Amino acid sequence: MSVRIRFLGGAGTVTGSKYLVEHEDQSLLVDCGLFQGYKQLRLRNRDPLPVLPNRIGAVLLTHAHLDHSGYLPLLAREGFHGKVWATPATRDLAAILLPDSGHIQEEDAAFANRKGFSKHAPALPLYTESDALQSLKLLRTVPMQQAFEPLRGWTARFSGAGHILGAASVLLEVGGRRILFSGDLGRPDDALMLAPEPPPAADVVVCESTYGDREHPEEDVLAELGPALQRVAARGGTAVVPVFAVGRAQALLHAIAQLKASGSLPHGLPVYLDSPMAIHSTALFARHLGEHRLSAAQCRDMAQVARMTRSVDESKAIARQHGPKVILAASGMATGGRVLHHLAQYLGDHRNMVVLTGYQAPGTRGATLARGGTQLRIHGQDWPVRAEVVQLTSASAHADASQLLGWLRSLPRAPRRVFVTHGDMEASDALRRRIETELRWQALVPEHGSTRAA
Repeated sequence: MSVRIRFLGGAGTVTGSKYLVEHEDQSLLVDCGLFQGYKQLRLRNRDPLPVLPNRIGAVLLTHAHLDHSGYLPLLAREGFHGKVWATPATRDLAAILLPDSGHIQEEDAAFANRKGFSKHAPALPLYTESDALQSLKLLRTVPMQQAFEPLRGWTARFSGAGHILGAASVLLEVGGRRILFSGDLGRPDDALMLAPEPPPAADVVVCESTYGDREHPEEDVLAELGPALQRVAARGGTAVVPVFAVGRAQALLHAIAQLKASGSLPHGLPVYLDSPMAIHSTALFARHLGEHRLSAAQCRDMAQVARMTRSVDESKAIARQHGPKVILAASGMATGGRVLHHLAQYLGDHRNMVVLTGYQAPGTRGATLARGGTQLRIHGQDWPVRAEVVQLTSASAHADASQLLGWLRSLPRAPRRVFVTHGDMEASDALRRRIETELRWQALVPEHGSTRAA
């Protein structure tokens, strides 16, 4: 019986990555992500999977970002009881991200019910913090480059992908096939993370394409971020910086520490990290030295450059602090979390600034701001956008199109086929064309829900 891949997410979109690999009477999921962005995508989170969760034998996580791991609590609640395999750093990050995701969903549902702006009565969370904590009991860790058996007769191996702590590509060997899942690939020149490891030989490659139609600028994040924060500080404004709690928050803290150390920013400019999840994630860098580029001293500087606000009361108190300041808060695309309250507070004043720090998926509030939207809907209310909006083009933690091609080109031999996934249609199709014309390999952008032979 042939090996098949069912694309249950991350196909034609940059969120919801889920790849069901089936052989004979066994199956496993590579990634178990939440859909984000457009409402019609988010509604997929509430649709039942086309396979019963209790029929899935195992899950392999490439990394902890919610668009790759955030569906796991729901999968477990609906009957999945297998093992979830991940690298140690991914396990540590998932233990932070998943309960926080459940907590935020509970808070958002409660807020919607209090304010009465939900179309559902009552509004219910997709899953709870308790669901997330239960799902964490299923996690098992394995180091990079160590072969393991997720199911009887199946072999898997993680290799470093850069991007964020613990992020990995996955080589899966089953039924005489070698299938390589890139996961999210980082940049070879990333300021925080090590370069992705060269890929092993594979028959089929499933490759991400978040930046499949773009190249990163040569300018670095210091050259972009420094002048922006200088401007807002000079006019006494507040910079609200939506950040992903894992990866982007730490990259921005490291950059701000460097800017202050060089005198490019006033040493006394208040900086707040208003995300318990990001605070805990920042601490993990010191626990995983050697898995990133920072020294122990740089990890300390990164952690000390901001005031850590953990409680809701501390978060609310930031608004009472007059004068220029910088607020880093999750989520990175302004899809939820504390950053929404800060945006509602500061968007309407022209002295203030919103700094977008990376890819903004279509349908998100971040994408609305990036394209120059004059209003932003937050908690059922439209808020005018008068603040300056700055989008950093150099802060991405994803490989660009040429870097993705370079990673593919370093395969020891040509694969039979490349499936181009985890990108908007335009980006995925652009990368597909480059693979076919420059590498002369067969490439395909699979449709959501489709099944393909491996």
